[in-house]
Amino acid sequence: MSWLIGDTRRPQPNGSQEGDAHRKVVGLVPAPEMPAEVSRRIIERLPPLLADYVDDRLSWEVELIVDPLIGVAEDSTDIVGNLINYKWHRQWDYVICITDLPIRKRKRFVVAEASKANGVALISLPTFGATTIRRRLCEAILQLANEMHHGSSVEARTRQSWHTARSQKVHESLRGQGAWQLLGTHLYEKLFPIRRLTLTSEEHTIDVRFIAETWINGNLRILAGMVRANRPWTIFPAFKGVIAAAFATGTYGLVFPNLWQLSDHYAWPRLVLLMMVAMLAMIAWIILAHNLWEPPQKASSPYLARLYNAVTVLTLSAGVAFYYMILLILFCIAALVFVPFDMLEAKLGHGIDLLDYIVLAWLTTSVATFVGALGVGLEDEETVRNATYGYRQRRRNQRKGEGRNDLAE
Repeated sequence: MSWLIGDTRRPQPNGSQEGDAHRKVVGLVPAPEMPAEVSRRIIERLPPLLADYVDDRLSWEVELIVDPLIGVAEDSTDIVGNLINYKWHRQWDYVICITDLPIRKRKRFVVAEASKANGVALISLPTFGATTIRRRLCEAILQLANEMHHGSSVEARTRQSWHTARSQKVHESLRGQGAWQLLGTHLYEKLFPIRRLTLTSEEHTIDVRFIAETWINGNLRILAGMVRANRPWTIFPAFKGVIAAAFATGTYGLVFPNLWQLSDHYAWPRLVLLMMVAMLAMIAWIILAHNLWEPPQKASSPYLARLYNAVTVLTLSAGVAFYYMILLILFCIAALVFVPFDMLEAKLGHGIDLLDYIVLAWLTTSVATFVGALGVGLEDEETVRNATYGYRQRRRNQRKGEGRNDLAE
């Protein structure tokens, strides 16, 4: 699938050499799912922004092609080689890959990198974190376009910074300096800075690289971004059958006084512990039932395997936490409906209030979650398996082995 967006504020060239000299085409090649979705949402904004931030003497166009295999490689060198082929085939001036995979160089996560000589750039979307992804992607694309168009030397950066500072067209939602910072000066970037590296001549394929400065910074960014890219809210529909079974079981248990008495005698620490154990049991069983765990010792990169496993656990934790909250709300309503106030008060032997019903619903939710964990039968296995980076990567490699290529002609 391909998109073409041009700068409609300027007359389009008529195919003459002079027109082509004043026309630049930027190609975006995102991986499927979240990178493609975010790219489609910002593509219409890019042509005028490229004129305002990069070079207002040119007419800018942006094309977008989604490639499921662009995210197969976990080494940026392999991705750059594919991008050069895309650039030549499509006759683009510049090409930017947007991948959902983490790229790691010298024990630091790569946020983005660019080559002026080759006219190619790479963005690792998970390193943007979990919020304001579209704004950050716009900022990164403009910065990388600057790097490819003007160069990465100090002189080129200083000249472009002066040009942008003089511009009266700086967009209020983006950073005002187009030369040095990849993601601007917002609070998140101040707390977790990104370092810009101008590479030596030995690394001739890449001129500039942006990395997460510290180990903590990189890991926080990548974990938050990868969980966001997994879209944990999409897993929830797979829990519909579990919620139905758990709610039916818990509602049946509510009519018996045993749960009433247990909820009255359980202290807060015990209730919290029971809740945590129930949720962990469900997460563990989902992972085991669907073979979502990647053994690090069998992976080509043990570090990435451990990272994928951590992201899988965090993603499923978010899904199970949402499941638990929905079930708790349902049981609060059920307790008020099925358990008469005077009967509960007589059975417990003391005055009661709304908090007693909430505690009863809380205990019932934990018990029902245990039942759901023991008999979990998820409706949509593909949705749950897509919550793991390792599975998506194996699927892409399988497609590559089968010779499927979505390169548009």
